[in-house]
Amino acid sequence: MNSYMTNGTESYLKSLMVKHPELNFILMEEADTAVLYYEAENEEIFESGRSYEHVITSGELVQRGYVVINNIPVTEEGRPMFEERFRQRQQQVEKTPGFQAFRLLRPISGNTYAAFTQWQSKQDFENWTESAEFKQAHANRPPKPPAYYADRPYIKKYTVITQEK
Repeated sequence: MNSYMTNGTESYLKSLMVKHPELNFILMEEADTAVLYYEAENEEIFESGRSYEHVITSGELVQRGYVVINNIPVTEEGRPMFEERFRQRQQQVEKTPGFQAFRLLRPISGNTYAAFTQWQSKQDFENWTESAEFKQAHANRPPKPPAYYADRPYIKKYTVITQEK
C-alpha cells in the first residue's frame, strides 16, 4: 500500500476530491495551509505531491480527528535501523485512549519519512505525550540525534476537515 500527500488551498484540494470520488481522502488544515492525503495501491493523482510506501500500518483512518505527522529525514544506510526502532515501540501508542491510526511511511523519493498518527482529538494526542507510555516509548532516546538522521525532524499538526456526505 502507498500513501500520497499534497499541499494547497482548501478550495483547490476539494476540487481534486470532486474529480476523484473513487478515492478515500483525508483533508486536513493547519493555520494557512491544507493537506490532502489518501492511500492506494499505485494510483498517484498529484502532480507535485509526496509519495510513500507503508512500513507499518495500524488502525483505521477516519474523516474526523487530529493528525500529527513527524517528518524525519533518514540517511539511506540508516533506514533499516530507523524502521526497526519504530517496529519495537509502535504497539504502545495503539493502546492509548483516542488513538485512531498510525502509519510509518517510507518516502518513495527523497529521505524524509512520515510518522503519521491520527487521534480523536488534540487533547487525546496531548494526553499521549504526557503519559508514562509515551515516556517509556521514548526512554532510550540518545542525548543527541542518531547518526542515521540526515537532518532535524519536524512535526506538523492538522485538524481533519470533516466532509459532509
